[in-house]
Amino acid sequence: MAGLGLEGVTLAIIIGTLAAIVYSLRILVLLERRIARMDENLIKIANRIVSEEAELIREEKKIESMLKGRKFVGVKAKPKKAVKKKK
Repeated sequence: MAGLGLEGVTLAIIIGTLAAIVYSLRILVLLERRIARMDENLIKIANRIVSEEAELIREEKKIESMLKGRKFVGVKAKPKKAVKKKK
């Protein structure tokens, strides 16, 4: 066994290339899974924001209905200045 012949070198190159392809595919699958988890988390956050916004709108309507027809205590309107009529 003095060394590899031309066939052995070619075979080693092919096997190395195939191993690199398989490793690259493995990395791509892992990245795809990570991105899918990120998408799921973004959807959960968006749904949470929508539900909180709906809750705020309900509370706002409730407060507005409670205050409807009431006068605000402690808020004084500025009196209007009398306008002098010209003769």
